[in-house]
Amino acid sequence: MILKTFGWSFAITALGLAFAAWQWGWEAFGIVLILSILEISLSFDNAVVNAGVLKKMNAFWQKIFLTIGILIAVFGMRLVFPVVIVAISAKVGPIDAVQIALDDPDRYEALVTDAHPAIAAFGGMFLLMIFLDFIFEDRDIKWLSWLERPLAKLGKVDMLSVCVALIALLVTALTFATHAHTSSGYADKSATVLLAGVGGLITYLVVGGLSGFFENRLEEQEEHEQEEEEKARAEGKEVSAVGLAGKAAFFLFLYLEVLDASFSFDGVIGAFAITNQIFWMALGLGIGAMYVRSLTVYLVRQGTLDDYVYLEHGAHYAIGALSVILLVTIEHSINEIITGLIGVVLIAASFWSSVRRNRALAAEGGDKDTDGDKAALHV
Repeated sequence: MILKTFGWSFAITALGLAFAAWQWGWEAFGIVLILSILEISLSFDNAVVNAGVLKKMNAFWQKIFLTIGILIAVFGMRLVFPVVIVAISAKVGPIDAVQIALDDPDRYEALVTDAHPAIAAFGGMFLLMIFLDFIFEDRDIKWLSWLERPLAKLGKVDMLSVCVALIALLVTALTFATHAHTSSGYADKSATVLLAGVGGLITYLVVGGLSGFFENRLEEQEEHEQEEEEKARAEGKEVSAVGLAGKAAFFLFLYLEVLDASFSFDGVIGAFAITNQIFWMALGLGIGAMYVRSLTVYLVRQGTLDDYVYLEHGAHYAIGALSVILLVTIEHSINEIITGLIGVVLIAASFWSSVRRNRALAAEGGDKDTDGDKAALHV
């Protein structure tokens, strides 16, 4: 089952890493590997959500999502989007950005360095909003309860995450942005950072709004389906679970694509905290995206969702760490390997906490749907 489901992902990983080492050297090999792990860790919850929705579709629409959908995910969001970010930030055309990267790497590096304050501010704010909305939400399952309980109480204040993010942006503009690192030295990029940061905030709110819209429509569709099933049972008719098709399935497909795009933003933006090389970025994120889709298929075929409940927490803490790193790198350089390993360590810690929780509940004979704070790794 594992080889059948993840076979293409394993093959593409081997070819991609071999190509990176052959074309750019061992440094590129390491960066591409870290980016792949980062994308998988940040998008794990995406795979779980995808599996929960995908199992409601019929076989035809499942194939559509896993074929056409993966083309959009890998080549659209992971390959084209980074190029567009660099092109807009550096004020050159997308084709010119690719051509410069191939023919004049020194100039391309200078363009990316000059554009980095804007990229970091945009990405830092987008990632920070994802983290804040997660940490301020009151959840039944808590990983670091000593931290998450009081923050969940504060989260009852309307628009608190937006206020905190704007305060962080102002602090960044008045500190790091006044001595931003550029190709010609240090310069005051306060206005650029403020504008790009507001753009990142708006982008998050728009994407979140679209996802919320589709989610509400999905809930309405599910309620309608349940009413139809109850009516059919009352009339003595047989109810067949063949999965949604037609308009309902098409709507679910659109919902999943918007959801996947919103999740891929953090991976693409977060990748700029690790490297400015768009080809390394596209290759690493593309490999990671393949595993996310394979994991989605695996969860659907197994008929169950993953049982490691703290992984979502670990991924969001990694997002929060990346947001801070991006804002700090406007002025200060941070080693790319350290940046990538922070996310891996947080995911590993949340995974181990999940294992401990499951063992404790199994020993007690408890219900895994309870809080589970006792078995959490309190750090």
